Amino acid sequence: MSFWLLKSEPDAFSWQQMVTAGIEPWTGVRNHQAANHLRAMRVGDQAFFYHSNEGKEVVGIVEVAREAYADPTDGTGKWVCVDVRTVGPVPRPVTLAEMKAEPALDGLLLIRQSRLSVVPVSAEHWGVIAHMAGL
Repeated sequence: MSFWLLKSEPDAFSWQQMVTAGIEPWTGVRNHQAANHLRAMRVGDQAFFYHSNEGKEVVGIVEVAREAYADPTDGTGKWVCVDVRTVGPVPRPVTLAEMKAEPALDGLLLIRQSRLSVVPVSAEHWGVIAHMAGL
């Protein structure tokens, strides 16, 4: 199993909307590197759900329910999406500031490439963030 982090602006698509939906296509990714990460995802992989812009914190966990397919919001047929399923909220949100301050998270792509909306998370970093979140 691989681990990921998916960023969403809460005013566009929030954790509460994800919980209500249960399963949702992760559409709208228009960056080649982020789209390649979507293509690498496999059913059962888990991802942190991260509120960007407002909050800047990990708030929940989702899992990949369907592997990459054509993004229905893209008229060009160039971009892909995956379906993700709600796993649950984290007991305690973990902020970007806390992650930046944690030496064990050196190299975390969320910090190094903050503009990407989809980033891989190493198993080691996943464990650190999960511990910080009270899991």
